[in-house]
Amino acid sequence: MGAVTVATNDRALAGILPGRWRVAASNFPMWVDGTRFSPVFSYELLSSDPLVLADDVSYLTAEGVEKHILGVDTFVELDFIWRGRGWQRFVSSRWRIGGFNHDQTIACLHFSRSRVSPAGIDLVVREGVEPPELRRTVAHDAALYGLGPEEFASLAWLDQHAPRPPA
Repeated sequence: MGAVTVATNDRALAGILPGRWRVAASNFPMWVDGTRFSPVFSYELLSSDPLVLADDVSYLTAEGVEKHILGVDTFVELDFIWRGRGWQRFVSSRWRIGGFNHDQTIACLHFSRSRVSPAGIDLVVREGVEPPELRRTVAHDAALYGLGPEEFASLAWLDQHAPRPPA
């Protein structure tokens, strides 16, 4: 079964997004430049009305050190407004969901250009789920994930294993 149209209802999203999602494919320089590995997005429901999520993006450096980018996502109309926490509290960005697969274990996130990052796309998979032939599945239903042919072609499929730390 293919992708479904994006859930735009905050109640639906409040039930779908919380949990951990690994980035399986991306066209963001920070995930494809070879310096950060195994990115995971963790969402925790802070409020359902309005929909607000705590957002923890974790990744490994080339040295195997885990790093975190913390923020809060607030759902406004069809977009989430991300605002950083801690030293990143002055940074913000917008993102939206392009679509989910039928069981809501694969999602495509579309990020708008911000002052600190280009526009980009992350394809995320719920942690613990290993969909067979992920690339083929998404290619077959690319438009339903909000992906055009050029956007799909721009995705780098990530190796989830960071290099071993130096001895």
